[in-house]
Amino acid sequence: MIDIQPSSTTVDQEQLKLAFDAFNAASEQLSDVYQDLQLQVKQLTHELALANGELHRQLSAKEALSQKLTLLLNALPGGVIALNADERVEQVNPAASLMLGDPLINLSWKGIIDERLLPTAIANEWNVEWQSSGNIAMEQCRIRIESSPADSAGRRILLIHDITEAYAMQEQIRRNQRLTSMGEMAANLAHQLRTPLSTALLYASHLGNDALMPDERQKFATKTIERLKHLEHLTGDMLRFVKGETAQFESVGISTLLMDLQQVIEPQIKRSGMYLNIHDRSQGVNLMTDRKALCGAFINLLENAVQVSAAGDEITLSCDLKKNDVVFRVHDNGPGIDNMLREHLFEPFFTTRTEGTGLGLAIVRAVVQSMGGFIEVNSAPQLGSEFIIRLPRTIKDGENARDEGGAGGYSNE
Repeated sequence: MIDIQPSSTTVDQEQLKLAFDAFNAASEQLSDVYQDLQLQVKQLTHELALANGELHRQLSAKEALSQKLTLLLNALPGGVIALNADERVEQVNPAASLMLGDPLINLSWKGIIDERLLPTAIANEWNVEWQSSGNIAMEQCRIRIESSPADSAGRRILLIHDITEAYAMQEQIRRNQRLTSMGEMAANLAHQLRTPLSTALLYASHLGNDALMPDERQKFATKTIERLKHLEHLTGDMLRFVKGETAQFESVGISTLLMDLQQVIEPQIKRSGMYLNIHDRSQGVNLMTDRKALCGAFINLLENAVQVSAAGDEITLSCDLKKNDVVFRVHDNGPGIDNMLREHLFEPFFTTRTEGTGLGLAIVRAVVQSMGGFIEVNSAPQLGSEFIIRLPRTIKDGENARDEGGAGGYSNE
């Protein structure tokens, strides 16, 4: 049997054919991949064009917004200063430069304050003083500065308002109000002086009558002196109200103060057939106050209580401690005060009595306010009146434990 082997030429042709087939398949595959890549590149190019267009639109919008903000900042009448995290000026608008002077950029804000701003008695308000260009003139104005909270990077914005004209207008209004008050006070004082002065002149004119009996002459002389004393009292009250008195603060024992008041006012109350009750719950605490002025204020209130009370009535003076205040009360069982009248009680020259000067309660309020306290009144017709004075207390060393321990149990009648 004869074995016939294929020739090498035939084998090479088959292998070559297989190689071409593989090459054609790979070529077709690469062609497909290339077409896919072309599609992806085309799509990405389109998307990139859209993204570039959107970025360009956003950039244009931001540039337009930036221009608008710049125009707005330049047009603002108020000053705007941007500070960086190091508290140095990054940006400033023309109004701020006009108020604070140039240069400002890159300067320390603290340095600007030290060199160009003078603090006033009002928080966040400053007087500005700086030399203009050429050191020719000193620019002056009053400004108010407000600050935004710092952002995460420590930067903040300062808003500066020129309140020079507004402040000058307020000062003018206050001056006009003072002049108006002085005019009203002078008119009221003239009205108050006219009646007792006319009465004194009338009584004095009778003293020149030779036909008067000695007892009648003495009667007219006594009444003339009474009217003149009334004028003196009115003038004294007026001077105390207008000028005030220099407060001389000292540490005063509240119990001692109440005892002194009792000794002064109790004889007058007893002569009127009334009774005085004093409730001292001060627990030995001292008060930093002007003793003379405060005693005068309480005597004024107690005398008013006597004048509106009847025989057999009780007048009460009490003291209670609060955590931060000392509370005094003067209570009477008189006819009370109508709500309409109560609104004017502390106004100068307001009085419901023909013999009153109308300055007593105004002086009491001025005294209490000068001590950092305030006064109020609780009253109703036929239910009596209660004047309440609250003064800030001064706690001395050694009193803390005693005072704080009982703070919750004080009476509030």
